[in-house]
Amino acid sequence: MGQFKIKRVYEAANDEDGVRVLVDRLWPRGMTKERVGAEAWLKEIAPTPELIRWFGHRPERFEEFRERYLAELKSGSAAPHLNRLRSWAKERDVTLLYGARDERHNQAIVLKRYLEDSADYC
Repeated sequence: MGQFKIKRVYEAANDEDGVRVLVDRLWPRGMTKERVGAEAWLKEIAPTPELIRWFGHRPERFEEFRERYLAELKSGSAAPHLNRLRSWAKERDVTLLYGARDERHNQAIVLKRYLEDSADYC
């Protein structure tokens, strides 16, 4: 049984990461595929460009961003990607990679909690 983890994409990969999955809509600046070391890039699971622009990584908007992003995740179009992540987590750890500088206010935190709370992947 694996668990979900989050990590900035700019941090070095290590053996404890398990499956590394980039969950940003845009490829991180200055990063090569090798340096990212992701087994998958699920840009479709990231917040919509409109929501990202509205949020602007402003901490005071994080709670509303979280609610809006959760609504997007529950809309159904993310289901195949969520199921893929849950499937991997049955076998080993899954590290959700994100590029935001703010380690406390980003979509990977919301996605991780949603995956943990809404699924019985264990």
